[in-house]
Amino acid sequence: MLDHSHDHRHLHDAHGAHGMAAHGHARANFGRAFAIGVALNAAYVVAEVFYGVVSHSLALLADAGHNLGDVLALAAAWGASILGQRRPAGRYTYGFRGSTILVALGNAVLLLVITGGIAWEAIRRLQSPEPLSGMIVVIVAAVGVVINGSTALLFMAGRKGDLNIRAAFLHLASDAAVALGVALAGVLLLMTGWLWLDPLVALAVAANIIRSGLPPPRLPNPYE
Repeated sequence: MLDHSHDHRHLHDAHGAHGMAAHGHARANFGRAFAIGVALNAAYVVAEVFYGVVSHSLALLADAGHNLGDVLALAAAWGASILGQRRPAGRYTYGFRGSTILVALGNAVLLLVITGGIAWEAIRRLQSPEPLSGMIVVIVAAVGVVINGSTALLFMAGRKGDLNIRAAFLHLASDAAVALGVALAGVLLLMTGWLWLDPLVALAVAANIIRSGLPPPRLPNPYE
């Protein structure tokens, strides 16, 4: 008599192994996307800080702070994607995903310090505007739109099936939108000569950084 239960278990195990292999292969593909995204955006942060100092633009420096936070968040999402594949073992009975919480806390503290310094200087410049190179602001911000937009496209295909990949896509897409706003402000500054636009945009970016770091509002419980 044939043991059909054995065959059924064998097919089930084979299907499970194939599913894990396919899932791991998908994560490996996005691992390359994470590596490209972190490298490109980290290089852009360095360039943005340099040209922000050269052009005396607080808007570029504020956007660099925003991009730095998202580079760190991207790296944390990459780490979570890797650690999430490791099975629970020993004392880590729930796996290793909780290790990214400490990274997120460190990121929040660093961004709070950077944002506070930028906001303080922006308020001072609103009272006493300083000359700056609007053309450098436009060019550097436009490069940011291209870099953030193109790296966001790397994660578009997986944004519906994985929370880490979705977070990476949203971070990069928001960075592209902020960079576009800075570029448009630079164009307006060139056209009008309104020097107060730069610190005003810097304050807006700083406020966006703080807003993105706040916890989401608590929804009302209908059973309370």
